[in-house]
Amino acid sequence: MISEGFRERTVRPIDLWAVGPFRLKVYEISYSGLPLSSQLRTAAKAVVEARIRESAEKTNHYGVGFVGVHEGKTGSFVFVDWWANENELHHHVYVSPMAQPQALRHETPSGVSACVWDLQVQCFERQAWVDHVLKRHDAPDVEGYLATSLEVGLTTE
Repeated sequence: MISEGFRERTVRPIDLWAVGPFRLKVYEISYSGLPLSSQLRTAAKAVVEARIRESAEKTNHYGVGFVGVHEGKTGSFVFVDWWANENELHHHVYVSPMAQPQALRHETPSGVSACVWDLQVQCFERQAWVDHVLKRHDAPDVEGYLATSLEVGLTTE
C-alpha cells in the first residue's frame, strides 16, 4: 500500500563544498518545501568530508561530484557521489531518523541506493557529466559541469 500519491519535492542547489581536492555541488531536497535544518546540514557536511577523505581520494577521480541532503517524510538522507575513471559514479548513502538528523549512519553496505527524488538529481548530474566532460573529451569543461545545476519545485511568486 502506498501511503500518499507522488508529488515533486523541492530540489535546489545550495552550495559548492570544497573537501581536500574535491569540489562538490550540494543539493537540498525537501519533503516539506522548507529549507534544511542547520543540524542536518552540519551533520551532512561532516559525513561527506569523512567519506571523501576515506574513499574518494583513493580512486582515479576528477575532484568533482555532488551531494544530496534530503529531509524526507520519515527520515533524513545524505548521498555523496563523485566521478572517477572517466564514466563511473561512486555513490554512498547515509540515513538518520527525522528527530535525530545528526545521527547519520552509512547505509550503502545494506544495498540502499536512492529514492525517486534522489534519482532525479543523479539523472540530471549524469547528463551534465556527459554533456560537459565526456562529449568534450578533447577539452573537458569541468567548470561548466560545476556551474550546471538542477532546480525543481521552485516558485517565482
